[in-house]
Amino acid sequence: MTAASVVSVSRDPEHRFSKEVVDDIVLIAGLGVDGDAHAGTTVQHRSRVARDPSQPNLRQVHLVHAELFDEVEGSGFEVAPGELGENVTTRGVDLLGLPRGAVLRLGPDAVVEVTGLRNPCVQIDGLEAGLMRELVTRDDEGQVVRKAGVMAVVLVGGRVAPGDRVGVELPEGEHEALQPV
Repeated sequence: MTAASVVSVSRDPEHRFSKEVVDDIVLIAGLGVDGDAHAGTTVQHRSRVARDPSQPNLRQVHLVHAELFDEVEGSGFEVAPGELGENVTTRGVDLLGLPRGAVLRLGPDAVVEVTGLRNPCVQIDGLEAGLMRELVTRDDEGQVVRKAGVMAVVLVGGRVAPGDRVGVELPEGEHEALQPV
C-alpha cells in the first residue's frame, strides 16, 4: 500500500470557483492558506458572510481526495486538482470516512483539524454540466452522500507541497460523523 500523500496544492486570492495549482502553499495557524481568499478567523465564503460575518471560519482549508477524480472519470468527467476549489489534493486518505476532529499532518510541520464536509453548490455544474450529480449522491438507504471533500482549520502552520506525506490521527472517544460545514 502506498503511503498517504499530497498530490497537489492550490490557492487563489480571488473568490473564484477553481484555484490555481502552485508549487507549494503556506498554512497559517488559525487563518488558513496564505494568499487564499478563504483565509481568515471568521467566515470568508460569500454566502456565509452575507448571513453572519462573525461566524468562526471552519472552512480555512479545503481538501479533496484524488480518488474522486478517478471515480468521476469513470462517468465521463475530467476533473483536475484545484478545479473543485480545493487547497490540498490528497491520495491514499479516506477523507470522507474521517470523523469530525480528526487531525491531518501535512508534510513536516503543518497540522489541520477536520471540521466537516464540503457542501457542494450548483457552481460545480459550471465546471462540467452534470458533475454535481456525481458529487452529491444517495446511498442504499436514501441518505445524501457528499463527495466534494472535507473542510479543516489550521492548528499548526507550515509549508505544504506535492509529495508531502499525510498522517492521520483520530480523536479519542466516540467518533462523530462529518456533517456539512
